[in-house]
Parts: sequence; structure tokens; C-alpha cells
Amino acid sequence: MLGGLLELPLGVLAGQGRRRRAAVLGGGVCFVLAVAGVAFARNFGELLAAFVAFYPASGAFVSLTQAALMDAAPSRQAQSMARWDLAGSAGAVAGPLLLLAVLAAGGSWRGGYLALAAISALTWFGVLCQGRPAAAGDSGAGDEPAPRLREIVSAGRAAARWLVLLEVANLMVDVLTGFVAVYLVDVVHLTPAVAAAAVAIRLGAALAGDAVLVIVLERAGDRTVLRSTAIAAIALYPAFLLAPGVVPRLLALALLSAVTATWYPLLAARLYATVPSPVAVTLNSAAGLAGGLGPLAVGVLAAMFGLSWALAGLAAVPLVLLFGI
Repeated sequence: MLGGLLELPLGVLAGQGRRRRAAVLGGGVCFVLAVAGVAFARNFGELLAAFVAFYPASGAFVSLTQAALMDAAPSRQAQSMARWDLAGSAGAVAGPLLLLAVLAAGGSWRGGYLALAAISALTWFGVLCQGRPAAAGDSGAGDEPAPRLREIVSAGRAAARWLVLLEVANLMVDVLTGFVAVYLVDVVHLTPAVAAAAVAIRLGAALAGDAVLVIVLERAGDRTVLRSTAIAAIALYPAFLLAPGVVPRLLALALLSAVTATWYPLLAARLYATVPSPVAVTLNSAAGLAGGLGPLAVGVLAAMFGLSWALAGLAAVPLVLLFGI
């Protein structure tokens, strides 16, 4: 929570142009140090401090880089965000493989974090080598003062729709991912090995969905894709919960993962199209703090009514998305 609060004002404070570039580079240094700090932590206090520092560092290094990408091609924000999300999905698949390689080589989880720190340092160096922002960003627009409170409030009202839809959609993306293995073991009574395979299938299918989205957006509009995937999810999610047999259930999960993977980049691109990128970063951080209640709500419902009923409630997510876009 503390790390999220520290990250909250970064978007507005960083602004654009040279000031944002300085924030990205500074955040990158802190990001590398935070990841390395996890690897070298000797007690719980040091580990906690490293993770707290990680959130604002990630906000400065990752979120502000995303904002710069959105500003680079305003007319192709959906396409740019699709490619961004594809890179993120590739990282989600590569992360466990990296840890497996480190463990196979005789290392430990600390070695995995050191490897991530090294990769992050190379990424930071790549950002450094890109040079300063374009002249147009340096000459004026890039160094405009932070938006006034009235402008922020007005932008927040305009963006509220997309923020709400982003957090609702996340219930069937990240939140569902956190409960898939538990559901398959405790409710469906599959083995932990099959549940682990299901999570791997979900990550791989999401990567495939992101790759297809990059191609589809060159031929179809983002609203069309959102509506089509929401309709597909209305059918696929109950199929995942109710399908008889392991193979049909995992097939439904794979298809569901592929279609829902398209939601975040398209909704986030809509948010960036509604408000200036510094405001979008800050509002997205604020919504992320509130969205952290999603897993808690599912957990509380599971404790009260059982996990199967708690997850059944997520069937409303694609309906909300369909009628909200």
C-alpha cells in the first residue's frame, strides 16, 4: 500500500518532455537497485524496504515509459498499447522459464532476481541511448507545468468510465489468474501438477491473444474487438467452470485467456485518448490501489459462500464490459 501511494503522484509530477525523461532514467536506476535489493536482502525488514521502493521505481520507469509511447503516436495508441502488452505477456511467460534455468544451473531465487536486475540494467541503458526527447517536446509542450487541480478533476470525470471498466475487466484477467490453480485443486479436485499446467496454459494463451491482437487491430477497430471478445467471454467463462472433463475445461480456459488478454491494452489506450498522458498515469495508479480490493472481495466471498460461487460471480464481468464500452 505504501509503495502504491508513493507511486500515485508520479504521472502528474513528471509531466512530459525532458522532465519525464529524467524521471524515467532516475526511476530506472531505483528499479535496478530495488530488484537487486531483494536479491541481497538479509532479513524481512530489508526485503520489505526493497519491495516498497520497487513500486514507485516501477511507476517512474515502466508507467512513464508507457505514457511516452502513447504520446509518440496519438493516432495509433491502441496499436502501440497492444504491442506493449505483447511484450508484457512475453515477460510473464519468460519469467518462470528464467527462474527454472537459474535453478537448473544450481542457483536460487536470489540468482533469479539478480538476473532480472541485470536485464533491467540493460533496458535502462537502451533508454539512455535513445537520446533526448524530440525538439518539439523540448521547445515547449514537453515542459508545460503540471495540470491544475481543476483540469485534473475534469479529466478524472471524463476518464472515470474507462478506469471503472479497466478495474472490472481485471477481475477476469489478473484476479482470475490468482485463483485458477486453487479452484482447479480445491473445487474441481485436479492434481497440483494439472493446476500448474493450467496456469502455464493461461499465460501462453494470453501471449497468443496479444500477438493476434496486434494483427487484428490493423483491420478492425478497438471497439469492435472489445465487443467481440466480451461476447466470446460470456460463453467461454461458464464453459471453463462447467465443462466436463479436464481437456474441455483447459481448452475453454485457453480460449478465454486469449480473448480477455485483449481487454487491458484496448481499455488503457482509450484512457490515454481521453486525458493527457501524465493525468492518465496518475489516475491509473489511483485506480490500481482501489482495484487491489478485487482479490480481497473474491476471497471474502469464497470464505462465505465457497470458491465456486465466488468465481461464478465473475460471469458478470464480460456483461458489464459489453454494455459499458
